[in-house]
Amino acid sequence: MQLVTTRDATRLTGLSTEQLREWTSRRALILPDVKPKGHGSPARYSWQTILLLRLAVVLRDRFKLELHAHRDMFAQLGSGLACISFLSLWGKALALHGGVQWRLVDLRDEDALLDDCILLRLDPHLQQLSGSFSLPEPVSAGQFQLFPALGVEVDAAVNDPIRRRGHG
Repeated sequence: MQLVTTRDATRLTGLSTEQLREWTSRRALILPDVKPKGHGSPARYSWQTILLLRLAVVLRDRFKLELHAHRDMFAQLGSGLACISFLSLWGKALALHGGVQWRLVDLRDEDALLDDCILLRLDPHLQQLSGSFSLPEPVSAGQFQLFPALGVEVDAAVNDPIRRRGHG
């Protein structure tokens, strides 16, 4: 599992270093995956934890929610995300129903939302995390890259890989 340091976490979440420490250590709102071992040792965060932090920022900034009151919900959500693959979250939204109740909703399912809830679309957050954690993105609707060729360079003039290496 790839983990990022505090520096990357602040860049990915938009939180200051002080705010990140406040949320993950002092207030224990959303715990880091690896706690710092001491002074000068950075905490480490998985994509699931960064996603939770990004969602918490949206809840605080856009909906003006007091996050500490929802600490149990963040813990439940963190446990739930640990069991869900990154690829399966594309095209989904997180529906928060109050208390610790939440569920993932397929955005194509018109009947999925029968109750009042706060709905947070995940794709913009997944897009940001995809590049930073080298996680795959969907290629087209419902299809994902099996072997993403991120490091392959293609020469438009010469498509023969043997010639590109100077063997021809």
